Amino acid sequence: MNISYGGLSKNKENLDGISIGAFEMAQFCAGYHRDKNRTITVLELPFLGVENLDQEVAVSHAVYGHPAVVEEMAQWNAKLLMTSPMPQYNIVGTGEVRDELADFEGMRVRATGGLGKAFEAVGAVPTSVTATEAYQAMESGVVDTVAFAQHAHLSFGTINQAAWWTANLNPGTVNCPIVVNIDAYESLSDSERDALDSSVDEAIAHYLANYGELLAKWDSILDEKGVTRVELSEAQLDAFRAKAADPIREAWIADMESQGLPGQELYDLVVKTLADKKAMSN
Repeated sequence: MNISYGGLSKNKENLDGISIGAFEMAQFCAGYHRDKNRTITVLELPFLGVENLDQEVAVSHAVYGHPAVVEEMAQWNAKLLMTSPMPQYNIVGTGEVRDELADFEGMRVRATGGLGKAFEAVGAVPTSVTATEAYQAMESGVVDTVAFAQHAHLSFGTINQAAWWTANLNPGTVNCPIVVNIDAYESLSDSERDALDSSVDEAIAHYLANYGELLAKWDSILDEKGVTRVELSEAQLDAFRAKAADPIREAWIADMESQGLPGQELYDLVVKTLADKKAMSN
């Protein structure tokens, strides 16, 4: 078993590698190439209302099972196996603290997909450098801020460049599925396929437990590195949602429908799945 972190293909070419059978499984993030995976970008729309990783898993897997999504992935000879759920993104930044929406005007931010659109809506300038390029972009001043989930700020070192971190911006997240090459999947024996399929829930459970430990010590990490926590007021957050959530969602649905894809249906599926999941938790 050859497991690689970035060595088998370039960051934005994992789907291409899957499609030609260069490797059998891969993770990719939808925002890196929205045109290749249009349907799952519904999960990257800003301010969907997802509150935790358990809800993120539920909405992701519901969307992955939709026939239009299955069909689009099959064009890349890819079968969606599971999500690698990301918490809500927040930004770390250099220089003066930005705690009002007006401060985002002209801010250069590393943000992909729907997050990039959200920041653009409030006057920021998004750039979609890959995760592995983010630290260098921040260090060299190409960007002022970087939007990541907590683990990525640690993994890619951006927390070490940060003066401040937005504790409650929560504009959305990226969606990063694990896919398997269809030919490789179908070549498995029944017992091998069962072993793979049945491992998904266990893998997700381990992922959530592991991430929970990181979140529990996040505050101490910020203290250790001297990073200031920035809390935006509810009025500022409401203004951000008003400029970003509704217009971007409506534009996304219209764009999908114009391409013959069920944009409204996919968005409604997310809303219903999220509502059902929240109701089960109450």
